[in-house]
Amino acid sequence: MNRLEAIEQAQSQFDSGEFQKTLARRVGIPTESQNPERGAMLTNYLDAEMRPAFEAMGFSCQTLTHAKAKTPFLFAQRIEDVSLPTVFGYGHGDVIRGLDAEWKEGLSPWTLTERDGRWYGRGIADNKGQHSVNMQAMANVLKARGKLGFNAKYLIEMGEEVGSPGLRELCEAHQELFHADVMVASDGPRLSAQRPTVFLGSRGSLNFDLTIEARKGGHHSGNWGGLISNPGIQLAHAIASIVSSTGQIRIPEWVPTELPPSVRRALADCEVDGGADGPAIEPGWGEPGLSPAERVFGWCSFEVLAYKTGNPETPVNAIPPRAWARCQLRFVVGPNPDDILPALRRHLDRLGFSMVKIETVRDEMFHATRIDPDDAWVKWAVASIAQTSGKTPAVLPNLGGSLPNDIFTDILGLRTVWVPHSYPGCSQHAPNEHLPPAILREGLSIMTGLYWDMGAGDTPHDV
Repeated sequence: MNRLEAIEQAQSQFDSGEFQKTLARRVGIPTESQNPERGAMLTNYLDAEMRPAFEAMGFSCQTLTHAKAKTPFLFAQRIEDVSLPTVFGYGHGDVIRGLDAEWKEGLSPWTLTERDGRWYGRGIADNKGQHSVNMQAMANVLKARGKLGFNAKYLIEMGEEVGSPGLRELCEAHQELFHADVMVASDGPRLSAQRPTVFLGSRGSLNFDLTIEARKGGHHSGNWGGLISNPGIQLAHAIASIVSSTGQIRIPEWVPTELPPSVRRALADCEVDGGADGPAIEPGWGEPGLSPAERVFGWCSFEVLAYKTGNPETPVNAIPPRAWARCQLRFVVGPNPDDILPALRRHLDRLGFSMVKIETVRDEMFHATRIDPDDAWVKWAVASIAQTSGKTPAVLPNLGGSLPNDIFTDILGLRTVWVPHSYPGCSQHAPNEHLPPAILREGLSIMTGLYWDMGAGDTPHDV
């Protein structure tokens, strides 16, 4: 069987409904890592779904743990010949909270439902659908060729949605076991639904709280207004000093000194498109002088995710004693991640906001990563995807969102090539998460072709 026949066989397998059945079973396991009551479900996903699927492909599997991790990891490998290239795969089986009550009528996060040309279900985009595509693609190559033609290693974790606790330490402890030539994985969205995409890293992410505790209780605004400070007002001014009214960051240490020319070149033909259900891009928001693609993939952004002062549900005529905001910085390669909060502290103190308390939300921070778009493995992957799809893939220096990619690049020393099988309007992390099955079908074709090429003996693994 040749390459084209293997891809056609993959498409037939998808069209038969077998892939949909597999994905429906996996979506049906409520693996909410943010819900402490779902611990058994997280383990069940590895034991009942991942391990049998890998073992059916001739992989040897082992469960790995680390004291810092709240959930186990599954590591699977198939070594055919040590002289062959080795590809490392990664996926996460945990999902964000289901938010069951907020889904459209007739939809459930734990039931894969087809409606209006879309498949709905929690995890279909993030990340069960994506690693299921890649696993099925390897199974397709094995069926067509009788072997992979390369060595494969795969790590499935169950804590990505809570910051991947223990993943860094696990990789540090098992560097030799995880050694590979390249990492090929899938997460996040394509640039648009119609255009295959490769991204080479991710923006870093740091969530933190800003709080002002002025006093123990509220005080009547008629008796004390104008005499005592209002934390809600103070915190609003503190936030306004961090970011302009049009979203431009005002702390120099939080942004790159420049947008590298290689990044500008890579993004020159990239048009951000969220599809019919995506929000309209606002040209006046964010860093001026940058294209939309440069603002989301080449620059940093600051967001206020939540803000509370007083009692929003039942306001009373009292000056609140406290104000709180949950904030987030998404950052690219350039700013020093260890100086993000110290720089904020210096900035606030300099402007008279020493009353603002800063606290991090997570122990783990996702660091920014970006490999060279001209890397030989990147060019090889882009050529394979173009051959299969007949389209020119978008090459993004990094994803706009965040992943634990720095663990793979910095600790394992891997070149990382991400091939996403989702799109910007998928409602990831929100109610009604979905994907058009056409994206999954094309993704399955692309990955079958890519894994076929991986085993065809013409890879840059000796570079």
